[in-house]
Amino acid sequence: MNSPSGKQAPLADQDWPDSIADLRDGFAGALNVYRTMAHHPDLLRAWAPLRQHVVKESSLGLERAEVVILRTGVRLGSEYEWAHHVSRARALGFSEARIAAVREMPDGEDGLLVRAVDAVFDAHRLPADLEAELSAAVGTAGVFDLIAMVGFYAVLGTILMTYDVPLDDAIAAEMAEKPL
Repeated sequence: MNSPSGKQAPLADQDWPDSIADLRDGFAGALNVYRTMAHHPDLLRAWAPLRQHVVKESSLGLERAEVVILRTGVRLGSEYEWAHHVSRARALGFSEARIAAVREMPDGEDGLLVRAVDAVFDAHRLPADLEAELSAAVGTAGVFDLIAMVGFYAVLGTILMTYDVPLDDAIAAEMAEKPL
C-alpha cells in the first residue's frame, strides 16, 4: 500500500503479506521500519536471521551496540534510528549526557567505538592502528560485529529516510515528553 506521497507506508495488519505472516507477531510487526520492509517479503524474511545476530547476539553486548547504533544514526542523519536508540539506551541505563556525547566525540571506550563507526563511514575501512585498538578492546569478533552493525543500520537508515518512515507512536510520545 502506498502512502499519499507515493512512498511505501508501513503495512497495516490487513495488508500484511501471507508469505511472511509468521513474522508479523514478532519483531517485524512491532516497528514501522519492518512494516515498511514488508513491501518486500523475501528481503524481510532473509533479513530476520541477520537481525537476530546483529541486534540480539552481537559479541559487542547491548551497551557497546547502542553506542555504535546511535553513532550510525547520527552519521546517517536518521531521526528514526536516533530516537529509537535514545529510548533503548535510556532503558539500558545510559545517562542523558552519555547519549548526547555520541553526537560529538565521547571519552573512553565510547569514543573508540564512535571513531570506528566514523572510519567505516569515512574510509569504508578501519585503519590498522584503530583496528588493533578496537580488537584489543572488543576482540576480533567484536570488530566484525561492529562493521556488520554499521552496515546493517546504514541499510535500515537508508530505507527509513527513503520512505519517510514515521516514528513509532510510543517513541514519538517519549521524545515529545522527554527530548534529549
